[in-house]
Amino acid sequence: MDRIRLVGGNELRGEIPISGAKNAALPLMIAALLTDEPLVLTNVPRLADVKQLERILENHGVDIAVHGRRRGEEEGVGQRMTFHAADIVDTTAPYDLVSKMRASFWVIGPLLARCHEARVSLPGGCAIGTRPVDLFLDGLQALGAEIDIDEGYVVARAPKGGLVGATVRFPKVSVGATHTILMAATLARGTTVIENAAQEPEITNVAECLVAMGAKISGIGTRTLTIEGVERLHGATVAVIPDRIETGTFAMAAAMTGGDVLLTGARPEHLQAALDVLAGTGVELTQEANGLRVRRNGNGILPVDVETDPFPGFPTDLQAQFMALMTMSSGISHIRETIFENRYMHVAELVRFGADISVNGQVATVRGKPQLKGAQVMATDLRASVSLVIAGLAAKGETVVNRIYHLDRGFEGLETKLSRCGAEIERVAG
Repeated sequence: MDRIRLVGGNELRGEIPISGAKNAALPLMIAALLTDEPLVLTNVPRLADVKQLERILENHGVDIAVHGRRRGEEEGVGQRMTFHAADIVDTTAPYDLVSKMRASFWVIGPLLARCHEARVSLPGGCAIGTRPVDLFLDGLQALGAEIDIDEGYVVARAPKGGLVGATVRFPKVSVGATHTILMAATLARGTTVIENAAQEPEITNVAECLVAMGAKISGIGTRTLTIEGVERLHGATVAVIPDRIETGTFAMAAAMTGGDVLLTGARPEHLQAALDVLAGTGVELTQEANGLRVRRNGNGILPVDVETDPFPGFPTDLQAQFMALMTMSSGISHIRETIFENRYMHVAELVRFGADISVNGQVATVRGKPQLKGAQVMATDLRASVSLVIAGLAAKGETVVNRIYHLDRGFEGLETKLSRCGAEIERVAG
């Protein structure tokens, strides 16, 4: 199993291109199931999760083509991919595929809308929380679907004539449920109103894609989405937005190591709450024409308290990375995790660097230290993995991060991007 080996202490200086957002690319790929015409996506990141979803879509009969870089495109530009679901040959999403990635459960919405039936494996548990699918199923039932659970599968059937528009109010914000009901509603008869919808930029990316495909959606970017159902959708060409979590991750890496890094292609408006927090630590952030510049030259890291919240709040997907940064702050900081009940598994691994962290319920208290020491550590989930890399970049001596397959799920060319900015980091085959 591959590992990442790094020797800390080098400042990061240079440019890092921000890849396409995994959390937008996956639902955009799933949206291809809604039409029999080709959907072309640009800036698709090269990730293990993207490859896994390709297998799932191919199982449903989607033809997928990956196009090479065109003349004039720079290295680091995401893939251009065509997804053509001319015929849905199978409306079952089997356990052996769905169990590897929770987002694959979202195919239930488009399959039900277009084919009026779907049989999708329950996604099972998750390392960072239970994340039940109740909100998905309640929303689909509100659109008229009959839902049964049969031997670990959700069996869904639309009424004769297809799904019917309705008002769906989520008791709590859910990105996955918003994606699923939004896609299903585009082909429903009548009007659907989604109340308490997620507002993440990835939701907006998908909604705008659906509009480009012929959907009628208003309220994009707000807590209330209104969808007027149409008979069919057509093909379109849509770009995947830059990854705000990758942007925040590299910004925190630059903040922790010091130096001067330009994050090219970054869109600061997609993570303003996180950037406001980062600015509070003493880091200099400057928006430039082609991205975001992050500098920390000589000044220390100030402690800042933070609480995770749905967008536009501080993202839970940046909590582990921010905790790594706070381990070397000049004081005490408090981090409250409000989204997932089990997202502090990285704490024990950060302590192996010599960090001083204690957890009481939802709150982690971090007492900063002037220096961390390299260690053997093990990744527990995607975002926890990269927090260990960030800590290792600043720690004295050698760090080895094990079980890095988590990193490959969500970070494209991580070690290459960091090494080009001066980090001593390499992938070691194991």
